[in-house]
Amino acid sequence: MSATGYFTHRDCWKHEMGAGHPECPDRLDAIEDRLLITGLDHALQRREAAPAALSDIELAHGRMHVASLRGLSDALREDIQAGGPSHTALDPDTFMNVHSWDAALRSVGAAIAATDAVLAGELANAFCAVRPPGHHACRDKAMGFCLLNNVAIAAKYALERHGLKRVAIVDFDVHHGNGTEDIVAGDDRILMVSFFQHPFYPYGGSQSEASNLVNLPVPAYTKGMDVRELIESMWIPRLHEHRPEMIFISAGFDAHREDDLGQMGLVEQDYAWITQRMKDIAQKYAKGRIVSCLEGGYNLSALARSVEAHLRVLADV
Repeated sequence: MSATGYFTHRDCWKHEMGAGHPECPDRLDAIEDRLLITGLDHALQRREAAPAALSDIELAHGRMHVASLRGLSDALREDIQAGGPSHTALDPDTFMNVHSWDAALRSVGAAIAATDAVLAGELANAFCAVRPPGHHACRDKAMGFCLLNNVAIAAKYALERHGLKRVAIVDFDVHHGNGTEDIVAGDDRILMVSFFQHPFYPYGGSQSEASNLVNLPVPAYTKGMDVRELIESMWIPRLHEHRPEMIFISAGFDAHREDDLGQMGLVEQDYAWITQRMKDIAQKYAKGRIVSCLEGGYNLSALARSVEAHLRVLADV
């Protein structure tokens, strides 16, 4: 059996959005520490992410959006050299520093490299420990801590560059993946299934009508067993119907009961259960092929433990 890949790059640590911002480099440190402490590191095949090609990014994003981010990065570098500010704001929550564009390229690059390696049979599946996250990044707009939509780009890449006919995107972040929906809604090759706290940032998803979306808005304080029942009754039949040839996961762990950025009640065992159910689908229709990318998760201990649970299922350890 091929190994589980673990894709990351040190550039993902260099992106930071200011003191006290919850989406911080410490998140990746917490995950790395947990892998070492538990010995799980030995079960994973580590790979470095190359930067993504702009032509691949533009499978999911408008050319002007990509050019705008590049231009902001260049302008910021010049401003800093002239004694200007160290960050530029994209929205009230989302900032770039001089390293953010490179980190975003590596994050997308990880998702693409993981897709290539899994489809080539070099790896059974893969997890991308990357930041900035991606699922709020719309076709033409950065928002919600996200610059480029890692999972949506990888899903489009699998279809356009590898010729797959059907893929699925699974999003279990506490926030609705509005950017992913913006990019994939109406593309019947891609089935997107998600649950998210509602009403809650970014205040969308509950009215979505595209036939390729299975959005499950749930109230604050929803616990894991209720989520599991919804997944079993709403996601699973649609996934069987779709028969995806590959599954992409937007792996946000901020629905954990210890995470202050959401008010849901999941625990590590729930993430393990969800991962196993998705693995069952992948083994039935997709030769086991899964690429998972880190999204949210801001309580460092809960994040690290939840990623461990997710990876243990992916790696069968």
